[in-house]
Amino acid sequence: MQASSPIRPPAPAVAGDGETLTTLVGRLVDDSRNLVGAEIALYKARGLERVSRYKSAAVFFVAAGVLALAGLIALLVGLILSLATLVGPLGATAIVVVAVLIIAGILAMVGKSRMKQPVLPEHGA
Repeated sequence: MQASSPIRPPAPAVAGDGETLTTLVGRLVDDSRNLVGAEIALYKARGLERVSRYKSAAVFFVAAGVLALAGLIALLVGLILSLATLVGPLGATAIVVVAVLIIAGILAMVGKSRMKQPVLPEHGA
């Protein structure tokens, strides 16, 4: 028979500077929390920087759209004035308004038909 050695509880794991395993695990948890917080802050900062950049670009697009609309209105007024010498002011206005409404209707129908098309092809079709 072999002599049984008495069972001793494990000695606490000690690091080089005398810290216990519990203390090391606690520091690991705290460091992990700090790392996650720093990563979240980094992604927030990146997102805010992108939003700021896109916001600036959007302002310029809106300004360009307003100026383009003003140019289109000036073109339509000029067309009305040019046609007024041929068919009178009321007739010229009617012709331009009807033409613009027809173009707007065609564009709306094209947009509506594109909304009905599926974005992804159906599986098995």
